[in-house]
Amino acid sequence: MGKVGANLLPEFLANEKFSGWSLRALCNNRVIDHPAVEIVRGSLSDQHAVRAALDGVTHVLHMAAVKESPDLAIDVGVKGIFNLLEAFRTSKTAKQFLLIGGDCSVGHIFHPYDAPITENSPRRAYPGCYALTKVIEEIMLEQYRIQYGINACSLRAPWIMEKDDFRHALSFRDQFGGPAWGEFLTIEEIARHAGTGAVPLLRDAKGAALKRNFIHVSDLVSAILLALDNPVANGGLFNVAMDVPVDYATVAAQLSASHGLPVVEISTPYHSNWLDNTKARMVLGWRSAVDLKLLIQRAWAYARAPDDPRLVWYPG
Repeated sequence: MGKVGANLLPEFLANEKFSGWSLRALCNNRVIDHPAVEIVRGSLSDQHAVRAALDGVTHVLHMAAVKESPDLAIDVGVKGIFNLLEAFRTSKTAKQFLLIGGDCSVGHIFHPYDAPITENSPRRAYPGCYALTKVIEEIMLEQYRIQYGINACSLRAPWIMEKDDFRHALSFRDQFGGPAWGEFLTIEEIARHAGTGAVPLLRDAKGAALKRNFIHVSDLVSAILLALDNPVANGGLFNVAMDVPVDYATVAAQLSASHGLPVVEISTPYHSNWLDNTKARMVLGWRSAVDLKLLIQRAWAYARAPDDPRLVWYPG
């Protein structure tokens, strides 16, 4: 089960609002072994598998995605949501379609914005098929609402953190995500920084400390549960992110003070942006509970058990 699903399932089952609901998951590569979840095997690109999965279903939560996999991007990212929406709009039981999107639809750190990024800001995908598919998903969902009047909403989330993800996102030894240090440093420099446990202080295109948006998975889960079966969510696109973007200078200062880690400044061509979550707070009553201090504390305190390896799923 993926990061979001694994965290969502226990919270969903414990929530009295959803007492009596049943769960069905359409899985291709993922494995879900839980007595509360019925499994349908198949690909989103297979319309017959999708229709079988949606038979009798009332609410659809679409979280599937592939990263930079051009051979799968159209089948999963584009054809997949098309199949889901076609099955949903023709269903006699369907009530709500909820999409988990990403801030790659607005380019996160790749494109500059001269104001906080709201739900009305222009979509600007960064290079690559993944960001393109996330833009198409948002637009297709929007058009299905216009064309057919379906009850649908989208939660647009930035980079999702859990466990020790944030520590590895800053690691020179076993990095999780990007930007890849090899784009800015030599192999020798990376090895030296890994040996000292250094912390990167990224600089943006203007030379200021880079500011990038994150969200802890527990906060995304709380947003999903608030939006699910909630009439006020109908037709909404909601940015869900930490109230304040992560400032790499603040991160470096905190880890230097708390853990005595050296700091390495790295110049980048990226842009500092602020994903504004005002609409989600106002309409859904959602609040981000994990701020930067807590994000750092959790990531550095987390100790992985032998049966809890780091798994990064892209295709699937």
